[in-house]
Amino acid sequence: MTTSAQVPAGTGPAAARLEEARRAYADLLGQGLSLDLTRGKPSARQLDLSADLLRLPGDRHTAADGTDCRNYGAPNGLPELREMFSGFLQVPVEQLIAVGNSSLELMHDCLVHALLGTVPGAPRRWADEDRVAFLCPVPGYDRHFSLCERFGIEMIPVPMTAEGPDMAEVTRLVAADPAIKGIWCVPKYSNPDGTTYSDAVVRALATMPTAAPDFRIFWDNAYAVHHLTDEETEVGDILGACTAAGHPDRAFVFGSTSKITFAGAGVAFFGSSPANVAWLRGHSAKRSIGPDKVNQLRHVLFLRDADGVRAHMRRHRALLRPKFDAVLRVLAEELGDTGLATWSTPKGGYFIVLNVPDGCAAEVVRRAGDAGIALTPAGATHPYGKDPRDSVIRVSPSYPDLAEVEQIVRGVATCVRLVGYEKQVAAEG
Repeated sequence: MTTSAQVPAGTGPAAARLEEARRAYADLLGQGLSLDLTRGKPSARQLDLSADLLRLPGDRHTAADGTDCRNYGAPNGLPELREMFSGFLQVPVEQLIAVGNSSLELMHDCLVHALLGTVPGAPRRWADEDRVAFLCPVPGYDRHFSLCERFGIEMIPVPMTAEGPDMAEVTRLVAADPAIKGIWCVPKYSNPDGTTYSDAVVRALATMPTAAPDFRIFWDNAYAVHHLTDEETEVGDILGACTAAGHPDRAFVFGSTSKITFAGAGVAFFGSSPANVAWLRGHSAKRSIGPDKVNQLRHVLFLRDADGVRAHMRRHRALLRPKFDAVLRVLAEELGDTGLATWSTPKGGYFIVLNVPDGCAAEVVRRAGDAGIALTPAGATHPYGKDPRDSVIRVSPSYPDLAEVEQIVRGVATCVRLVGYEKQVAAEG
């Protein structure tokens, strides 16, 4: 009987798989590809769904209450648009404002105003603190992390679970450290792993004791209506839960129509307690006399009401679902029996997380890039661009056409096999 010690180096099963992977990668290099899977942008066909916006509001310029949308004023935005999105964002109409085109811009402004002003309940400006830190569930959204880096806010990673952030770790940290002023949350179909926070997580976020009296939950509900299945997953009402727990000012709720209508010409929303809304309004009045109400009016006329939003999003789903199905099918076909990868199966949102062996993500992304497939940089899902395990790759299938999505994912799988088997052979040798 031959023992493993007697098998010549390089002739085992892993070595054979590696040689096959090398041949497949050489074929991939020879295809001369130029494909991009870097960002979760709507495709041109999705944007075409909102083409009628370009013909609106026509010769109409008055809102339902008689506001002349061409003029200054109405700093809270049009009431009919706020009413349309109030239920989706779980914010009372009177506590919801509609402003510019970007919820990220609103998050930026809230950080700036907290640093340079004083949020309700704060003993001082954040800029006057010796240290300001935010909790960052990982994997998470790179643009949240970029905002913290921009303003010198320390980022403390906390792991995501199947129900949301690891609340044992979150509650331990916020109770002990008064420098922790906030947490980033994408509570529904999270970017990038597709997790929806459980009711228990929402309750824990609302009720947990915090050492900082001015702690804020930045509740980025970017995918509130972005379902991929017939099951329209719901998330708990964070604003209501915070109010019931005696912390009415704790949550800042953000949303937008950026992946509903036009990504660059939508409407953004901010919702919170009356005190927080007055705080943001007061600071915003120094930089703008009022939002783009003409754009808000065209959205009202185009979407009509909450049922109109739901119908519009079903049309988005018809375009997106086949792409997500293709990613999941190809990953199963190419990697399902290799032991080299696992992946998320989201019910909504814009992303799939591909988990590869530790120490392999950056090399997979590099090899894919050499083959003409651009992926989101490894580490983008973690603060400071550093995934300590180097294992997470974000897959964004929305923008390419369906045939390209399948081609890209097969190419990525080829790179995963190459890098994974290289690591196995190196470990055996």
